[in-house]
Amino acid sequence: MRINRDSLIRIARETVQQRTFSDPALVAAYLTGSLRTDNPFLGGATDIDIVFVHAGQPAVRREVIAVSPEVHLDIVHNPRSEYEHPKQLRLHPWLGPQLYDPLPLHVSQHFFEFVQAGVRDKFYEPANVIARAQTNLLHARQLWGGLETFSEPGPALLLSYLKSVSHAANAVAVLNGLPLSERRFLLQFPSLAQAAGKPGLSDPLLAMLGAREVDLEALQACLPAWEQDFTRAAIIPGGDPRLAMPRLNYYLLAFRSLLASESPHALLWPLLLTWTHAALVLPPEGRATWNSVCKGLGLLGPGFAEKHAALDGFLDEVEELLENTPQ
Repeated sequence: MRINRDSLIRIARETVQQRTFSDPALVAAYLTGSLRTDNPFLGGATDIDIVFVHAGQPAVRREVIAVSPEVHLDIVHNPRSEYEHPKQLRLHPWLGPQLYDPLPLHVSQHFFEFVQAGVRDKFYEPANVIARAQTNLLHARQLWGGLETFSEPGPALLLSYLKSVSHAANAVAVLNGLPLSERRFLLQFPSLAQAAGKPGLSDPLLAMLGAREVDLEALQACLPAWEQDFTRAAIIPGGDPRLAMPRLNYYLLAFRSLLASESPHALLWPLLLTWTHAALVLPPEGRATWNSVCKGLGLLGPGFAEKHAALDGFLDEVEELLENTPQ
């Protein structure tokens, strides 16, 4: 199979055509994600992100379907009701940017005319840009505050910490771009922090993920254990779609590419996020390597207090940045 951006967009169109034929009640479908960029591949792997909009409540909210060992369909199903207030959506830090410039694949009921008219109106006005960033910052601060309520260290605690870090970094990113993508999270952040006038935030972000405590050989050595845990989590019935088996190479090939790049520590974000999601559904006795790695990074055990405090300082800097950004 010849894989390039054009052939993958063709697959997206064919998928939508098949679905609309079998379900004429579909209101709309659109392409988003990495295929809306010039270079969707990382390590030779990518996904095809499609959103289906249903007139009613969809039976499932997310599907992952293999296309080839390097490519999979990642299909999100949303109800039409989530799009009823477009002017509010333009303030949404995730849906707003997604709806500003997707590739429409199926349209009925004047869906895009209605939704995009509201989303695009004054989308880039400074007050609306700041509002999207402030929403991220608020979520990050709420999650940070909730970390002290966890009774014991473990994947639930670390996942909440990572979500707070994600919202904090995206509060900076959306000032001058789109939300950070999962695999390129640490590759994209430096230039967006630079554009926001805060290049000094890049090193603290890496430090909050344990970059100072790990070397490249240790990261390389983690991959077999990560792959084993991912595979074990993927076969659990009713599991998280992000851990579906068609996504294994999507991550693994990206990890290898990042390790060989000029920014090998960029591996930390997708590795930690996916591994922690896997650890969350594995029994305690089945996540020993994850636990050991996270302790080594200072993300569990005695080192976590330092990371918690560092995140507090990072949030303070982001708050100051937003307060001083002209509206």
